[in-house]
Amino acid sequence: MQELDVVSLLIDLPDEGLRSGAEGTIVHIFHRPNLAYEVEFVDDDGATVAMVALTPDQVRQVDH
Repeated sequence: MQELDVVSLLIDLPDEGLRSGAEGTIVHIFHRPNLAYEVEFVDDDGATVAMVALTPDQVRQVDH
């Protein structure tokens, strides 16, 4: 996966108000200390709902 890819959340993140299946966009990739993706989730108006660092096993790439 790379920056600007759309991903789907595979887990619930209740503290962030996100449920499995929520779609977000990778805005940054961390390579150290472990691979992780900073993912931005937005509402229907484009306002940011959450910005979360997620590991590769917590998301999957969405093909549109």
